[in-house]
Amino acid sequence: MTSEELDRYGRGYPRPQLRRAEWQSLNGTWDFAIDATSARGRSDVEWTHKIVVPFSPETERSGIANTGFYDACWYRTRFACTRPAPDKRVLLHFGAVDWRCTVWINDVKVGEHEGGYTPFHFDITDALVESSEQVVVVRAEDDPSDLEKPRGKQDWQLDPHSIWYPRTTGIWQTVWTEVVPAVRIDRLVWTSSLERWECGLAAWILCEGPDCGLKVSVSLACGDKLLARDVYEVVSKEVHRRMAFSDPGIDDFRNELLWSPRNPRLLEAEIRLLSPAGETIDLIRSYTALRAVSLEGDRFVLNGRPYFLRMALDQGYWPDSGLTAPDDNAFVRDIRLARAMGFNGVRKHQKVEDPRFLYWADRLGILVWEEMPSAYRFTRTAITRLTREWERVLARDQSHPCIVAWVPINESWGVPNLPQSAVERHYVEALYHLTKTFDATRPVVGNDGWESVATDIVGVHDYESNPERLRHRYHGDRMLPHVLHQERPGGRRLVVGERPHADHPVVLSEFGGVKLSRDPSTWGYSTSGDSEELARLYERLMEAVRSLGMLAGFCYTQFTDTYQEANGLLDAHRNPKFPIARIRAATIGPPGEAPIWFENALEERAIDDNGNSSQE
Repeated sequence: MTSEELDRYGRGYPRPQLRRAEWQSLNGTWDFAIDATSARGRSDVEWTHKIVVPFSPETERSGIANTGFYDACWYRTRFACTRPAPDKRVLLHFGAVDWRCTVWINDVKVGEHEGGYTPFHFDITDALVESSEQVVVVRAEDDPSDLEKPRGKQDWQLDPHSIWYPRTTGIWQTVWTEVVPAVRIDRLVWTSSLERWECGLAAWILCEGPDCGLKVSVSLACGDKLLARDVYEVVSKEVHRRMAFSDPGIDDFRNELLWSPRNPRLLEAEIRLLSPAGETIDLIRSYTALRAVSLEGDRFVLNGRPYFLRMALDQGYWPDSGLTAPDDNAFVRDIRLARAMGFNGVRKHQKVEDPRFLYWADRLGILVWEEMPSAYRFTRTAITRLTREWERVLARDQSHPCIVAWVPINESWGVPNLPQSAVERHYVEALYHLTKTFDATRPVVGNDGWESVATDIVGVHDYESNPERLRHRYHGDRMLPHVLHQERPGGRRLVVGERPHADHPVVLSEFGGVKLSRDPSTWGYSTSGDSEELARLYERLMEAVRSLGMLAGFCYTQFTDTYQEANGLLDAHRNPKFPIARIRAATIGPPGEAPIWFENALEERAIDDNGNSSQE
């Protein structure tokens, strides 16, 4: 892709896997007002403040920094946009707005949306005025005490306590406009199969009336090498096709095309929607990858080889900007730092991350467990809200090769009576099967941490601070059924119900949590007094965990300090608490210690202490 094309299709594009040339970001300074009791109408708003979008008003970066309770807030900005040609439309996109919002363009209501973590858009063409200046007003409602909506780590108390953080109200991801053809490609889903050595494409076409004669042209390239160029008929406004490649044969050649953290090879795609006369109606850029995720017995498998997961728990917060990354460089730095510390994956905890993070995870090479933010009550409203939002998450992100597991529930949050309540167990089972229906290509961790009901991987959360006790609890010579049914980390059973789990992979998906602070107002599961004590305990914990042959992987708590949580390997500003080289050595272990299936997961590229690779 040329530099000009990168400017138009790549740099900062909010939707990386369906990119068009005509778009503009509306991020920047907007008029703003807080509506504490959600009582004001649009004509009553007093625009008392300025806010920097897309940072939430709770954050310093927004310029507001109000962490109090308020039920609603208002936004207003002006942007340049002329009315398009008759065969074009203008869409106004929102990456995410927490929780419910209403949008007006030039005093015309264009739509409403509910759900705090997934994107939505409105066709604003008919609301545009002849003048090139357009006015958008947004009202965001977000009851801070509502426990029936997915809210993740957002605290319901006034001040953050324990493991919960400040709230996020209103706009927190990019706002942008896009000029699109009236007849266009509306959605793409990529899949891949190593058995058949092919990529699959599903495309949905938006058009009024019949789609007679429309075609979709697809080109796939790996670097300068063209892999496929095909044209497909549109049938019933959809295209579902598979593109087969020549099998390279020997593993050395196959591995060059396969995506993995060691070799994050992406296939660049150009997709055109063609008229019956062969003219291009819509042109988009996208990408995919050849990679396969599966489970074999008690092992996680990547591209046909057992692969040991070495993950860090990543809350995805920044000290001055909350859930919103300061910029793309922050995503890049986090991924490089995680790899520099010896991790090949991150478990994004209680957050659906911005697609720009997933883009960089795809491009730089790191695995991601994607987890749905929890609601904290079990009611019909909570079930409806979470299920609807989870479906949107799956639809938005299922084409990203970096994502290797879905996690709809964490630690029985929102299903507090799981062992005793058959109804709650049915709900977790339903989410598991719904996720498998949407995407049968990835494992699903039905309820991560304990009380597994329906799952492909048994996730275990155990904050035992004594490495020897941890080693004894999960040592390979103990019967796995005994461990799953008798151990009680956190006082909770690891599995419930009659479903067998003894042949499932087991991942120690939270452990450690050692804080470097004597301050009683900070949080950690255990405490170290200085950097050297933290380093030694981390080394001992990792040595114990690496020795546990029953494990298919681990996830250390946690990547960075987050507000009052002081248990990160890095502080909140991403400074290591002891040398990164020492963290990496402990995470990976000494050469020759691990079996070959563990070695498959080792990162071989040279990485410096800032997480930079000479091969990028």
